[in-house]
Amino acid sequence: MSKDSIRIRGTNQEIEEAARRLRQELTPAESILWQALRGRQIEGLKFRCQHPVGRFIVDFYCPSVKLVIEVDGGIHDQQQVYDQARTEKLEAFGYRVLRFTNEQVMKDLSAVLEQISKAARSAP
Repeated sequence: MSKDSIRIRGTNQEIEEAARRLRQELTPAESILWQALRGRQIEGLKFRCQHPVGRFIVDFYCPSVKLVIEVDGGIHDQQQVYDQARTEKLEAFGYRVLRFTNEQVMKDLSAVLEQISKAARSAP
């Protein structure tokens, strides 16, 4: 079975409810990026916001190309270790993960969108 057809299992009611809450509490950078992603504005692809993928809640997810987009706030060493482990787990299941800082989204949204578009176009 190829990685493209494998999904991470483990989403439950608690995770679904947490995702719903997070959708109501987007950071300013997440909100700006969501406005640019929603409504199939990037390569005609549908993105989901604060979406459960297994036991993780990812900031943005495009199921048709298994693309995960994360917007990182102020990061300390412990968070970086967790984020790296999470990225590795997602990638092991065939998800592509792009990470951007709040600053990148706020100061250079067009470059962020270009990277997302490029990743979407190059998806298998």
